[in-house]
Amino acid sequence: MKRYRIATVPGDGIGKEVIPAGRRLLETLAAGSRSFAFDFEDFDWGGDYYRRFGVMMPDNGLDELRDMDAILFGSAGDPDIPDHITLWGLRLKICQGFDQYANVRPTRILPGIDTPLKRCGPKDLDWVIVRENTEGEYAGVGGRVHQGQPIEAATDVSMMTRVGVERVLRYAFELARSRPRRQLTVVTKSNAQRHAMVMWDEIAHEVAAEFPDVRWDKELVDAMTARMVNRPASIDTVVATNLHADILSDLAAALAGSLGIAPTGNIDPQRRYPSMFEPIHGSAFDIMGQGLANPIGTFWSVVMLLEHLGEAEAAARVMSAIEQVTANRALHTRDLGGDATLQQVTDAVCAAVAGPAAKAA
Repeated sequence: MKRYRIATVPGDGIGKEVIPAGRRLLETLAAGSRSFAFDFEDFDWGGDYYRRFGVMMPDNGLDELRDMDAILFGSAGDPDIPDHITLWGLRLKICQGFDQYANVRPTRILPGIDTPLKRCGPKDLDWVIVRENTEGEYAGVGGRVHQGQPIEAATDVSMMTRVGVERVLRYAFELARSRPRRQLTVVTKSNAQRHAMVMWDEIAHEVAAEFPDVRWDKELVDAMTARMVNRPASIDTVVATNLHADILSDLAAALAGSLGIAPTGNIDPQRRYPSMFEPIHGSAFDIMGQGLANPIGTFWSVVMLLEHLGEAEAAARVMSAIEQVTANRALHTRDLGGDATLQQVTDAVCAAVAGPAAKAA
């Protein structure tokens, strides 16, 4: 029997509610399996940890995670701590420390969920957005001088390297090749950003030559937002910079019904380090502790985690359970227009996974 070591990092806000739900789902899945099990280790890093120790995670935190098979992450964000501290001190510290350079965000319309797009059917919105995840606009290069003075100045430098652009574009082309449509849209802004983004375009052409079986096109990021709304069926796989894909993937989740259902994987494709899986919804302190959070984004992230571990059958079982539950409008949480609780949705998904029709993985 395979035993996987899973780190759980609930983080802040509703992360403390949805990550335990995700762990419960994995435990339910393992209870019916004769081929795999999970050993969990929970890490209490985040805003509360910062209030006690002045840092979001300990200096040796990466070493504590290094031997894990995967990380299930909740959120980083606290209304009493500046956002740049929470983000750079926890999530980005893990992503950059483990070189998780491919941020993968699937989006599609799940059964029973309404989309704000009037003329969009479930088959018209089935996308995967690949986000460069360790450099670009979030490289952390820049600084501030003359703070508090009239001549104060601040810079944030978008740093793109050839190796960083090549590898994420190659990852995106390979992912597009694995999908039925074999289609990729490369998002850019080279009309205005005439150095790094022009390099991005040039490298895209070079990498595309390695994938003659993948149909690809280029779209400026502002035009891409309109295309996502007006022509969703024209899109399949997308690759973009750290900032551009961050924004586009939130738009994609909203178009599919709610940020509460959207998953993401922070992937090290070379598997040198553990990859990290998380819902994209953030800490949502306004509903924290009320049992109103939607756990579907976490459960779909669990699907991605299982796929990454090579447990494809188990991943398919969980995805089927998710779809069974979302198809029942009585089990929609508030973000989807319903009044179901996190507990009710979690109970339903776990019951579907453990049901008599489920086969042991």
